[in-house]
Amino acid sequence: MPVGIEAWVTQIPPVTRAWLALSVLTSLAIQCQLVTPLQLYFSFKAAFTNMQPWRAFTTFFYFGSISLDFVFHMFFFMRYSRMLEESSFANRKADYVWLLLQSAVMLLALSPLVNLPFLSSPLAFVPIYLWSRRHPSTPISLFGLVTITAPYLPLALVGLAWILNGTWRAAAGDLLGCAVGHVGWFLQDVWTREMVGGPTVFSEAPEALKRLLGDV
Repeated sequence: MPVGIEAWVTQIPPVTRAWLALSVLTSLAIQCQLVTPLQLYFSFKAAFTNMQPWRAFTTFFYFGSISLDFVFHMFFFMRYSRMLEESSFANRKADYVWLLLQSAVMLLALSPLVNLPFLSSPLAFVPIYLWSRRHPSTPISLFGLVTITAPYLPLALVGLAWILNGTWRAAAGDLLGCAVGHVGWFLQDVWTREMVGGPTVFSEAPEALKRLLGDV
């Protein structure tokens, strides 16, 4: 029977667990100088003109060097991604991966507008934003200092990132994640419920992805 950290890890739902593991391993690999951030960042020229397509993948798994800001983003990402996967996407791994894939494509397309080489933080804000919109009346205590309702959580975290880093540019990625999260919420919930009245290509994963992840 698993105990300690092994038990804690096994309790994390699979998509969040895989995302967390890849992010921690990426930071450790850079910390140990096995790779450098210059080999992993995303730009259209580096990824597509220079034929280095892995950059469109690795950009989503580096949250920066191990620091207070790294711990801050990893804590909130894991907490709310886990809660979202355990509630809205329980037993629906493929649908959650599909949401993240759509969000990743939007972030890659928008990245030149904000000049962000790494998109891990913006993508992490997507499940935070979606969870906050699906639980509008849930009270959230921020470090025991102030209590807000869930819809204000993303903006509160943007403000905290700004304070921790001392510049608004550090929060630009989080704001971008909020914007993409809002689009995802609209397509997942508003469009599906009020305009279509049933599942759409945006809210339900393709059958091939469902079979790949064992959801059918």
